[in-house]
Amino acid sequence: MFAAEVDVRKYLPREKHPTIFRTFDDLNNGEAMQIINDHDPRPLQYQFMMERPNQFEWEFIEQGPEVWRVSIKKI
Repeated sequence: MFAAEVDVRKYLPREKHPTIFRTFDDLNNGEAMQIINDHDPRPLQYQFMMERPNQFEWEFIEQGPEVWRVSIKKI
């Protein structure tokens, strides 16, 4: 069960990462969000590593080729 879900495909490029980070920041510790994307979100994972080190757990749920789903848990 996810506390929030962000379907990144619905956002303009400039809104995608800010929306994801805002949603993550609103989570309580122990809660997880799901993101849904149309491409590999690995650059987002690297951005999380830089901007939120030791604050999240990243788990791929589905890895393409058309849809990627990731669980991001706030720790």
